[in-house]
Amino acid sequence: MYLAATLEQPLLLEGEAGVGKTEVGKALAGATGAHLIRLQCHEGIDLHHALYDWDYPRQLLHLRAGADEPLYSERFLLRRPLLEALLHEGPVVLLIDEIDRADDEFEAFLLEFLSDFQVSIPELGTVVARHRPLVVVTSNRTRELHDALKRRCLYHWIDYPTREREASIVRARLPDVPDAVAARVCAAVARLRGEDLYKLPGVGETIGWAQALLALDGGDLEETLGVALKVREDIDQVREAGLLRDLAGAGGSS
Repeated sequence: MYLAATLEQPLLLEGEAGVGKTEVGKALAGATGAHLIRLQCHEGIDLHHALYDWDYPRQLLHLRAGADEPLYSERFLLRRPLLEALLHEGPVVLLIDEIDRADDEFEAFLLEFLSDFQVSIPELGTVVARHRPLVVVTSNRTRELHDALKRRCLYHWIDYPTREREASIVRARLPDVPDAVAARVCAAVARLRGEDLYKLPGVGETIGWAQALLALDGGDLEETLGVALKVREDIDQVREAGLLRDLAGAGGSS
C-alpha cells in the first residue's frame, strides 16, 4: 500500500474469496483519512453504471418548463463511482472490487482510465482528476485479467492467514471473545480449509463463527457449522467425517 501511494500506481490484489482483499481498500481509506469510493463490478457493467449517466426525468421536467439552461450540464449529470473519484474534493481511495466479474470491454476502458485518470464526456469535454486517487483493484481470479492491466498495477497475492494471525484478527474484531474460543474456531477453520470442499470459509466466516459461539456461551462447532459453511454438501461431509469432534472442548491446541 505504501508503494502504491508513493509510486502512484494502482494496487491489484488477488486471492481466494474471503481473505480480506476488500478490507485493504477500507483500511487504506481509514488510515489515510481519504474518502472511500467503491465500484462493485458485475457481469454486464458498463459506463452508465461505472462512470456517469444523465438525469433524464429532471431533464424532461426542465424541458417542459421552458427553462433556458442547457440540458447537458453538470446540473443534470449523475456521477457514478469513477467520475466521483475524479471530481471529489480531497484525497480519495477508489476501490474497484471484483474486476474479474466484468467483461473484456469494460476492462479495456478501465485500462485507459487508470493510465490517464481522465475521461471524455461528449457533452461537457474532458474531465481530469482534481486529486489522483489511490486505487485498489481486487480479483477472485474467476478469469484471467489482461497483461496490459496487470502491467499498470503493483501486484500482491493475499493468502489465508495463519492460525495465529487469524486468531489475532478475531480478537481485534471481537475484543470480548475468550482466547480459548478464538483458538478453537481458528483451529476448526484451518482444518476445514485443508478439506476438498465446494466453498472454503473466509476470514469473515471465522469472525462470525466466533461471534456465534460467544452468543451461545460456548456452543458446539458442528451445530453452528452453517455460520462457516454455506453449502449443504460441505456441512454433511464435515459432520459425517467427524472432522471437528475433537475440537468440541474449550481448548484449541489440536
